[in-house]
Amino acid sequence: MNKLKVMIVGQKWLAEKLLAWCLTQSNIEVVAVSPPNNTDRLARLATIHQIPIVVHDKTLTADQVPTGVDIILTAHAYCFVQKQARDKARLGAVGYHPSLLPKYKGKHAVKDAFDNGDKIVGGSLYQLDDGWDTGVVLAQSSVTVDSGDTLAILWRDKLAPLGLDLFEQFLNSHLTV
Repeated sequence: MNKLKVMIVGQKWLAEKLLAWCLTQSNIEVVAVSPPNNTDRLARLATIHQIPIVVHDKTLTADQVPTGVDIILTAHAYCFVQKQARDKARLGAVGYHPSLLPKYKGKHAVKDAFDNGDKIVGGSLYQLDDGWDTGVVLAQSSVTVDSGDTLAILWRDKLAPLGLDLFEQFLNSHLTV
């Protein structure tokens, strides 16, 4: 069986947990990760497992994507993945955004939904394109904002884990190689 060759671009809890999950899957091989720095949680876990690390700035370029990558996954990534980088991956790039796209695009999506008093929020897995959070939505799921929720609780306890679940479901159901 051929393994799906994955590159994870991102940072913090979500990217680290996505890498940890991928490492438990016999049909997935993480061939590289791209955090914003070498001290991020994603980089630390990649180092332990001897996975190549490609630090990105605000843009991921084609020369930063290894040859033979099947798909790029962006998890809590604040960088733009150039078209040439997406094209280098056989299946392009798929990212998680913590809103029910097309609502609340951009870096402050969770804060905007929270500040607007939305009682139902969610996350979207989408195909990256040339815009910011504008690609075709592949999957969505929602959660309820409870009266005691803070912005931190909403992200940490609900939306970040929801992103991990969406990645797992997507990889399990759509990407059998």
